[in-house]
Amino acid sequence: MSKTAIIDELRAHIAQVEAVGGRHPVLPFGIDAIDHHLPGGGIATGALHEVAGSPDLADDAAATIFLAGILARSQGQIIWCLHWRDLFSPALHLAGLHPDRVIFVEAGNDTNVLIAMEECLRHPGLGGVVGELRKMSLTASRRLQLAAEQSGVLTMVFRRAMPPESQAEGSAALTRWRVRAVPSPALGFPGLARPRWSLALERARGTEPQIWTVEGSDETGCLAVPAALVDGSYPSQSRQAA
Repeated sequence: MSKTAIIDELRAHIAQVEAVGGRHPVLPFGIDAIDHHLPGGGIATGALHEVAGSPDLADDAAATIFLAGILARSQGQIIWCLHWRDLFSPALHLAGLHPDRVIFVEAGNDTNVLIAMEECLRHPGLGGVVGELRKMSLTASRRLQLAAEQSGVLTMVFRRAMPPESQAEGSAALTRWRVRAVPSPALGFPGLARPRWSLALERARGTEPQIWTVEGSDETGCLAVPAALVDGSYPSQSRQAA
């Protein structure tokens, strides 16, 4: 291999590492099928990610608990910026995120949520910054991504009622996830089965979209492989790249 080719290959490798937030640690999901699919092996901190819900209450709850589970595995205080306080914060504890770790900021509208998020990202000691947004422009997402990179803080935009057709919107986020509740199998004995979700990686920098079936976040914030799939035949469905 020529010197020029070696340098070009090295530059490409460095660019890929930087593109997936390689300068900051990652939060693995603990499920090989997901972690091996994500560049870096998990959710990159010091980066912007999106989580999409839907108007359906079950899907909205699933997306909220999924987001809380990711934040529960981070270290430090969480700032959650939203239009108004309509989130039942004790439910976050179901995914391991104690309400005492969360500071809620009622901003009233998207513009003020974005302002609050950027201000919070000036403080690198936070465990995470969340912003509930109805819409986010490409420019706004670039500003948040840059602020996240500079602070090293995990940054999440939560689109609670984002319709599927909106996934074509441009975004500088490293990943976009959509969570849907799906039926859980009967246990065969009294009790409640662990919630089961369809977890879709709709957009991702450096990898392909994908869908997995998982069991919802537990009290430590971790997902699980459904018991019927522990033999390794993990169902994943490829999607057209964004």
